Amino acid sequence: VQLQASGGGLVQAGGSLRLSCAVYGRTFSAMGWFRQAPGKEREFVAAIRFTTGTIIYNDSVKGRFTISMDNAKNTLYLQMNSLKPEDTAVYYCAAAAIITISTISIPASYDYWGQGTLVTVSS
Repeated sequence: VQLQASGGGLVQAGGSLRLSCAVYGRTFSAMGWFRQAPGKEREFVAAIRFTTGTIIYNDSVKGRFTISMDNAKNTLYLQMNSLKPEDTAVYYCAAAAIITISTISIPASYDYWGQGTLVTVSS
């Protein structure tokens, strides 16, 4: 199993980026995006639970970020609009074989992780 994240970069505040995560090897119960800023713990951003179609967002990104999955391309996306300097972080995609709604925002619930892609938002 391999997850390959891409799409990060430098953008001005108010701008947009789209992150991609190509999935190789198998299908999963859920996939999500997390981020980690320097000196901070890994933080939940958004996730899709495929078995129920449920999509969940961190309150800090609701209305600005959209998570989606293209099954034909085996690729998970995170469309990020109206970016803020506080969105600056390394973004990771993750996949879980088995997960519940109550644990979907917890990093330890995920079995596989991509390598991370850096997003820098300048003010």
